Amino acid sequence: MSKQQNKELLGFIRRLTTAASTAGLYRLDHSQVTHLNQQALEHLKKLLADQDEFILMLIDGKLIHADKPVEYDFSVGRLSKFFELRRIAHLTIRQGVDESELLHLVDLISQKNFTPGKLEASTHITFGQVEAADQNEQWDETFYENAPKLEDIETEEIDRFNEIYEAVHKGKPLHVRGLQEIVGSFVKAFSEQGDSFLALAPLRNLDEYTYTHSTNVCILNIAQAKMLGIEEQMLYEIGIAAMLHDIGKLFVPAEILRKEGSLTDEEWIMIQQHPENGAEYLANTPGIPRLAVVTAYEHHMRYNCSGYPKVGSNWPQHICSQMTTISDFFDALRTHRSYRAGMDFDKISRIMMEESGTALHPQLTRNFLTCIQQIDESQLS
Repeated sequence: MSKQQNKELLGFIRRLTTAASTAGLYRLDHSQVTHLNQQALEHLKKLLADQDEFILMLIDGKLIHADKPVEYDFSVGRLSKFFELRRIAHLTIRQGVDESELLHLVDLISQKNFTPGKLEASTHITFGQVEAADQNEQWDETFYENAPKLEDIETEEIDRFNEIYEAVHKGKPLHVRGLQEIVGSFVKAFSEQGDSFLALAPLRNLDEYTYTHSTNVCILNIAQAKMLGIEEQMLYEIGIAAMLHDIGKLFVPAEILRKEGSLTDEEWIMIQQHPENGAEYLANTPGIPRLAVVTAYEHHMRYNCSGYPKVGSNWPQHICSQMTTISDFFDALRTHRSYRAGMDFDKISRIMMEESGTALHPQLTRNFLTCIQQIDESQLS
């Protein structure tokens, strides 16, 4: 980012937060609020002059733009606090944004008393929020505190996971408790072991591919969430969402999933239906976090919404779905298949960077690769 762009960025944030402060003291239609909002919009238009969208992310309590922390001052601190209070992981503003849309953002920032929940997006301003848990779906601390050690869960949890999936395959209800214990053990292990635990994901050489892939994606999602400063119940729900992201494939005939040759048009349609089928199944299952439903539905959409299910180009994908897409993508390339060997990190990194901005969220992808790269390459081979 050039010095001029940085100047415009800070100018935008300062005018935006000052407008919010003024609105909080007076009212939203105060002339000074209108003036500051117009100034903020001018800075924003300059930032959008050579790009389609402007993105701010909150990572470890810091605002990030173009992969770099925003230079800190009082205004930046206030906007960071707004992100934290309203559980915003990223804010996206697209070309075409107008004065009324930006004023709505000013209004949101100015609110001192608010009801937690989803923020209302507009045509050109969208929020990626870490969704608050349903009051009836509380984090059960016993799953975390009493979770078995990683080395103790291998055989038992493989059997339990396979039993859960087999029951679903036969049309029986999904029992969430077993998944809670599996995810609880991963969250506990990651909290205690950090990067050394993350290295286990590509090392799990189990024959049970469904279990292996699901747990790998779960571990990689937990790693990404920890990088974003996410903790406790939301961390657990992100893990559950990862474990269940491919549940819809249980409704696809096994011979299609295992087919090594090209799929027919009819077979490909069945594959493309698995996100919708999975989301519908989870939505009708008691005790499943809503985040798991959303992630099952969105994890094949691609960052630019060119994947499936087909949605509009402005569809606001949840950040958990985008993290799951990245974890899923990475694990698929790492895994040995009958028709090709698993790829090494350097090759995967190149492919993921090529897909950044189209299939994969660019900022999240760079953060993910930075995290993975910190692990000794020998551990990942």
